Amino acid sequence: MQKIGDKTIIRMVYENAVATGLFDQVLVVTDSDEIFNEITTHGGSVKMSLGEHASGSDRIAEAVANIDVDIVINIQGDEPFVKTEPLAALIKSFEEKDVLVSSLMKVISKEDDIINPNIVKVVCNNKNDALYFSRSTIPFKRNTSSPQPIYKHIGVYAFKKQTLLEFTTWPQGNLEQAEMLEQLRYLENGISIRMVETTSTSIGIDTPEDLDVAKEYYSSLS
Repeated sequence: MQKIGDKTIIRMVYENAVATGLFDQVLVVTDSDEIFNEITTHGGSVKMSLGEHASGSDRIAEAVANIDVDIVINIQGDEPFVKTEPLAALIKSFEEKDVLVSSLMKVISKEDDIINPNIVKVVCNNKNDALYFSRSTIPFKRNTSSPQPIYKHIGVYAFKKQTLLEFTTWPQGNLEQAEMLEQLRYLENGISIRMVETTSTSIGIDTPEDLDVAKEYYSSLS
């Protein structure tokens, strides 16, 4: 509910998702009366969760259970600068029949981001399927001359609906509980996550410092 310019972050996320023109429906799912009122006041679509949830994926699964849909995109409410191109690339990843879940990643260029535990890192195999996500620096470059880039995980997910519903039936695993990262529940249960690289600017707002960076970036656009 913090503002960037004259809009709240959640409203900016919603309106930018609608503006892509990629989706049959854009829906905010929340357990907050304040967020519910913010979206409805500005003409948006919003649904209140019926129960408490361990993760955003659990919350979304409840919301889409009775909606006739094939692919669900989860844009987290702290990602205000969503753009068309990376979301379209996520959707395109499902042209490969074995893809059940996909997400975004971007090369990290700042050393401070590499060691920041609020910025989640991901390593992949040769197919760009995630091997692991961590708040720690992965891979650790014992060989300091290695050209291997370090990737930031961007909190946007795409799921086949059935896989998302299955996710909610699995208990939180030890890795998910240790790192507090819901995407590890898929890996712990043998479901691959196809990572799609993007160069688009993304600022997930997890801290007051992130909000300052987002405001500065927004000011640079005008």
